[in-house]
Amino acid sequence: MSHAHNQHTPPADLRILDLFAGPGGLDVAAEALGYRATGIEWDDDAVVTRSHAGMDTFHGDVRRYRAAFFPHADVLTGGPPCQTFTVAGNGAGRRSLHDVTEHIHKLHEAVRTARAVRSDESRLDAWKGAFRTWRKIYEKLRLNEVLAEEVRVEKRRIEKARTGLRKTMRGRLAGLGHTPRETKDFFKKLKNPQDIRLPDVDLTALLKAYSDLNGELDKARRRLEELGDPRTGLVLQPLWWVIERCLRPGSRPYEAVVLEQVPAVMPVWEEYSRVLRTLGYRTNTQYLHTEAFGVPQTRRRAVLMARFGPGTLAELEATHERYRPGGRDGGVLGEDGEQLPLPPRDTPDSTEKTPKTPRKGWISMETALREAAGAFPERGEFTVVSNYGTGGDPDARGRRDHDTPSATITGKVSRNRLVHKGTNVDLPGGLGRFTNAEAGVLQTFPAAYPWKGKDVAQQIGNAVPPLLALHVLQHVLEPDLDEDGRKERLEEAAERLRTRPASAVPVEALDHKGLKGHPLTGR
Repeated sequence: MSHAHNQHTPPADLRILDLFAGPGGLDVAAEALGYRATGIEWDDDAVVTRSHAGMDTFHGDVRRYRAAFFPHADVLTGGPPCQTFTVAGNGAGRRSLHDVTEHIHKLHEAVRTARAVRSDESRLDAWKGAFRTWRKIYEKLRLNEVLAEEVRVEKRRIEKARTGLRKTMRGRLAGLGHTPRETKDFFKKLKNPQDIRLPDVDLTALLKAYSDLNGELDKARRRLEELGDPRTGLVLQPLWWVIERCLRPGSRPYEAVVLEQVPAVMPVWEEYSRVLRTLGYRTNTQYLHTEAFGVPQTRRRAVLMARFGPGTLAELEATHERYRPGGRDGGVLGEDGEQLPLPPRDTPDSTEKTPKTPRKGWISMETALREAAGAFPERGEFTVVSNYGTGGDPDARGRRDHDTPSATITGKVSRNRLVHKGTNVDLPGGLGRFTNAEAGVLQTFPAAYPWKGKDVAQQIGNAVPPLLALHVLQHVLEPDLDEDGRKERLEEAAERLRTRPASAVPVEALDHKGLKGHPLTGR
């Protein structure tokens, strides 16, 4: 019998502080493992959901709080709202990534300087130097954010004026006897209005004004790119909180750090990892496929895991097989719903190692919905038709059958259609869409989770799948468990997660006044 048998409390009493906590994906996983979590979340609707789920929450912008406010927090987690640092497109993603990494490099240099000193007086000076570095970065980003908002207001004014001009031109064309088809062809040419020649003086004047607005709009767009993405400051917040706890006199380092986001953010986590290692953490960064951890959904996440102290942090081993369709649905759906080509059957996945223990099969939508602790209707065999087009064709919708994992659950999940398998005929009787509870289950939230507020589909799509969070937290926070103990802990926690009831009494969200007397603040 392992030492984890019938153990419902964690091996260590660690308090978790979750930045950008969302509706509670990571927090409900922590609860299932027996840890206490406090979240900071600014979105009103996500906070309402958290409140009804009984989640301890500070409602507000993360930037209005500091690590020093929560000296009794042992673990820092979060998924900051990140830019898509893509190398495709017009280059804005590359510039955002460059800006973020430059800021991290400056902070890393300040950390190196601080770690090199020995005396208490020198450590205080080094902390002040690091804080000055952060303030310069922070103030620049905040100024850019203010300027960007001014440009966005102007951009909206220009776009409104363009819309008015288009309406006026449409009326003028109708007055001149143009057919709807001719009017449509005219507006197609407005992409290059300088090439249009018209005999009508009034229409020519309108066209000139429209062209001038296009020029102003292009300038506004370029200016917004120069100012950078306003979320950059949010991306850096978790790193600064870790630095502050490590360098600020009188503070102690977080025992562990867990951060997750979309795959494009991995370069940022790699830069983070270098700084954390200088601060004394052992780290690991991994791309994790959700279906490989029992989530009935294909979704890839970039995860940073860190534990304070010397040594190494092992990779997180998958418990289930990756989803590799064999022609049943024609392909794999990517992060945004795009249908991706199938890999050759005899081509191994170079990113996977031979597992230490046999893996379970992936979980299908049908299985997850049937086994959820809720009364969901039986649909029989069905196919989910994605809201997203594929291959650049908006009419070519991705498809997944009931006996496969779901495609990535996004904020548009409520727009996906459920049709009879092998057809394009919607299921009848209100069964042609997933309910919020069903979409939540496909994210591995409990069936009874109390989704509240507006745009629940967006809340669900933005959340980290709790079952994935459970695996990550258990791996980082309980490194000393043996294999049997780890497995038993996971199974017990997964069952508590699946059967968690809705909170009977909502918990009121806190603001700055709630810092006084809170268990994490020591005030």
